[in-house]
Formats: sequence, C-alpha cells, structure tokens
Amino acid sequence: MDLTEKKLDSRVMYEGGFLTMLKDNVQLPDGSTSTREYLNHPGAVAMLAILDNGKLLMERQHRYPWHCDFIELPAGKIDTGEDILVTAQRELLEETGYVAREWTHLTTAAPCIGYSDERMEYFIARGLSHQGSKLDEGEFLEVFELSLEEAMAWICAGKITDSKTIVGLFWLEKVLHEGWSAPK
Repeated sequence: MDLTEKKLDSRVMYEGGFLTMLKDNVQLPDGSTSTREYLNHPGAVAMLAILDNGKLLMERQHRYPWHCDFIELPAGKIDTGEDILVTAQRELLEETGYVAREWTHLTTAAPCIGYSDERMEYFIARGLSHQGSKLDEGEFLEVFELSLEEAMAWICAGKITDSKTIVGLFWLEKVLHEGWSAPK
C-alpha cells in the first residue's frame, strides 16, 4: 500500500533565525486532502565524547521552553551547507573546549517526526584534548564528566530526560557492550 502524501501547495507561516514553520495542503493516499503544519529545521549533531578515563563529557544547560536545566550530550545545529563532521568538531570545541583525534559517525535519528523535519547526527569522539571553550554569545552551560553507567542510571531515575541524549547513550551502550555498529 502506498502511504505517500503529495504536497499540493505550501505556505510559510513563520520564518525565524533558523526555524521556519510551514503549512502544506496535501493529497492523502485515498485522494482526499488535508493540511500539515511542521517546522523546517537545519538538523543537528550530538557528540558522545569519551575521555581517556572512560567518562563522557556531559552538559547541564537551561532550556527556556521548559524553564529548567537539562543534562545533555554536547550538541549543536548544522549551519547551511556545513559538513556534519565539521559541525560536530566545531560544536565540541565551542561547548566543551575539547578537540578529538578520532571521530566515528554512529547513526542518524529523527527526533520529532510528527511536527519537524529535524535530523540528529550522532558521533563518537575519542582521543580528546582540552583546548579551551569558545561558547557562542548568549550560551551558558556547565560541562562535567559522567560515566556511561551513571548516565544510564540517571535515565532510569528521570534525571536525564532529553531525548537526543537518551538515544545517544543507549546507542553508545549497545556499541560498547553488545557489539553494535553504525547502520550502513
């Protein structure tokens, strides 16, 4: 069965600094029509940065829509035309002050399929050395070390609730402990 919805027309409802809200009229598989509202997002990267002591670099950052702090993996948006590895390298340095000698693309995930076309690219970063952070203007966060085991316990305890971080940590656990490899 073909489940494809065909775009009939599209209208920009809002255009911001990096998000655009669209409203499309679509033809459904049965021939009827409907509307779809969604955010166009440039995509982002998240890094599972593993220190020589085996711990991960994590961040605590205030997230305004929720009005509270979240525990997260280092992450950031992909600039227009930017290679995803370059984005990961840039964001790791900006947010944590670290550079990595070894990079492995882990997977791609779709975090918000019901209302956004955002994609999240995950990387494992190893061979870290500290160069000094270069946070973006208006960016405030705390960087700290956490073992994978502690991070998994924090997920169970509800201390880590950010979905990109949960996905990345579960992937890393499978790679390190169950021999998973990145999808081809």
